[in-house]
Amino acid sequence: MQVGEKIHRVAIVGGSRIPFARAHGAYAGLDNTHMLTAALSGIVKRFDLQGKRLGEVAAGAVMKHSKDFNLTRESVLSCGLDPQTPAYDLQRACGTSLEAAIQIANKIALGQIDCGIAAGVDTVSDTPIVYPQSYRQILLSAYRARSALGRIKPFFGLRPRHFVPELPNASEPRTGLSMGQSCELMAERWQIGRAEQDQLAYDSHRNAAAAWQDGFFADLVTPLAGLTRDDNLRADISLAKLAGLRTSFSRSAQATLTAGNSTPLTDGASAVLLASENWARANGLPILAYLSHGKAAAVDFASGAEGLLMAPAYAVPAMLADAGLTLADFDYYEIHEAFAAQVLCTLKAWESADFSREKLGLSAALGSIDRSKLNVKGSSIAIGHPFAATGARIIATLAKMLSTDTRARRGLISVCTAGGMGVTAILERA
Repeated sequence: MQVGEKIHRVAIVGGSRIPFARAHGAYAGLDNTHMLTAALSGIVKRFDLQGKRLGEVAAGAVMKHSKDFNLTRESVLSCGLDPQTPAYDLQRACGTSLEAAIQIANKIALGQIDCGIAAGVDTVSDTPIVYPQSYRQILLSAYRARSALGRIKPFFGLRPRHFVPELPNASEPRTGLSMGQSCELMAERWQIGRAEQDQLAYDSHRNAAAAWQDGFFADLVTPLAGLTRDDNLRADISLAKLAGLRTSFSRSAQATLTAGNSTPLTDGASAVLLASENWARANGLPILAYLSHGKAAAVDFASGAEGLLMAPAYAVPAMLADAGLTLADFDYYEIHEAFAAQVLCTLKAWESADFSREKLGLSAALGSIDRSKLNVKGSSIAIGHPFAATGARIIATLAKMLSTDTRARRGLISVCTAGGMGVTAILERA
């Protein structure tokens, strides 16, 4: 519900994240609460928010223990903000923190709040491990029993199979395929070759390495657990090394996805501070850019009608129609690199007149982009991808790029997600 008669512009003040770490490495002993608190604390420290009451904090995680039912609120209580700052959890797979930013932005635009933080966190190193349903039923039966004998009796049915844990499974429940297997099918459908994928992965590492070397990330990253930079990054990567890797998701002769051109399993957290212009200026804070548009879409992947990770190919055109823009009207393109093949499939779809006509209802191809403007500071293949944290990382990175490039006007964000969904956004220079 709108408060007042005015729609407020949504300013991006800045972001903070912890270095992203390969799973089972630097953050193996940390949980989601610890990492999310560190990212939020980085925001608090950077923008002098100690003891301040914000309008809202929205965040989430994909890999989440039951103890984390109130994850964001618990992290807010430990990060230095006023304890009266409300918070809530949400989850839209890999688009979680971008979705959180859109929700916070909508509340600011409608005048419901003046400021808020959007964030995300994920750990593969501390994933919840459960036991078979039959074992859980034994435990629950014992718990519900009214007598000592009744509490003991269920355990007579224990068998060795009950103690075999059920590890988290990244496969899609509707298809039984992993994301990598699903993307292999997309690459085959769109005829995306191995060399193209390796080139995009190479560019991601080289761009991220250059950004770190130039100090671009210095004020965006808060060190944690002895880690000061993303440890997946390979500054010495070469196309020859990438070409020598075995395929990861299929051993068929047509397979093209490898560990080198796919996102690594990653632990990490990121956060971004959003505000109304008046609140930012009243608190002496910078405005790097504005979050002006957002859009989500979903595709029918379960029937095979569309590829699992193709939803951004639909969300972006719909968002461009909302904004009255074309695909060429951007100075930077931040397309999440779940897999190099996913990025390339999306770009090829936009360049296809048939796809644009049959799937998007357009009279001609949506268009192509200038590849020199794509993920210019590196992206998920090089930096890593803690599922729920990627969107906030991208927002903070793109906002800073827009603020430091006097020739730039706007940037586009595109994030694919599990479940056949995609979340997209437009940032405009302040």
